[in-house]
Amino acid sequence: MAIIRDNILLQCVEGSLGNEITIYRRNGQIIMAKKRGKSNKKPTRNQLEARYKMKVAAAYAKVILQDPELKAYYKSKAGPGQNAWNMAIKDAYNSPEIQQIQFEDETVVVKAKNDFRVAEVEVKVIDKKGNMLERGKAVLGRNGVDWYYKPDNLPAGGKIVVMAVDLPGNETVKELLL
Repeated sequence: MAIIRDNILLQCVEGSLGNEITIYRRNGQIIMAKKRGKSNKKPTRNQLEARYKMKVAAAYAKVILQDPELKAYYKSKAGPGQNAWNMAIKDAYNSPEIQQIQFEDETVVVKAKNDFRVAEVEVKVIDKKGNMLERGKAVLGRNGVDWYYKPDNLPAGGKIVVMAVDLPGNETVKELLL
């Protein structure tokens, strides 16, 4: 790969030259690289999963960027050389992370984080027999990371199941035994 500087002949050239060289622009620079050919290897299972995930992320970005408000949100998160499309794909590709579940008095506090925004956190209280006693949505705290839920009761031997969901609908589930 070569970065071309001050070459008047290549200022208006983009694309492939035969099967040898590809010329393209990125971040205002002209780049010349060896043309990559199609691989003859069969894709691995991880590669197929990544391709599927990328296809889903691209479909999400295509639909969501039609909303001017969300397009502006993703554009505000873009850095140099990035755009709203890149950010929407990144958001759809990655799931939120539940970092911690703890108790403050009798309130469940969930620390959930995402590269962009956690849309909602749902908390379920399950007894030791596996029956769901209650479920509800947690409320976002002032710091933008902690979510609060006050259950009616916390059964001994039961568990708390927390599900965090981001804007594209990616879910992460984590359990805490009582």
